[in-house]
Amino acid sequence: MTVAGRSASSTDPATWSSFDAVRRSTAGDGFGFMLGGGIGCYDLDHVSDADARTIVRDIPEPIIFIERSLSGEGVHVFVEAPEERGWKRGNVERYTRERFIRMTGKRIEL
Repeated sequence: MTVAGRSASSTDPATWSSFDAVRRSTAGDGFGFMLGGGIGCYDLDHVSDADARTIVRDIPEPIIFIERSLSGEGVHVFVEAPEERGWKRGNVERYTRERFIRMTGKRIEL
């Protein structure tokens, strides 16, 4: 959803907004981040904090931010990374381009 309340597209930058514009908007019930431009994300689904800690320890890229996912049962690990093809291995997905991640902003320390 755009800040104006219309449909947004994960592939059309014209429908995206700055973080400040999203914070000021009353449309929608949250915000997301479009990956790319040097920012990637590991999406860990249905993991305990202990499992997440083990996975995070093996991430080779510099970590920017770690948060609890919307479900409360997962973790998003935002990293500095070049744009590459995404992948999925078990309950871990890695994306660095053309992917929208719904964020909570609920920082966690692992």
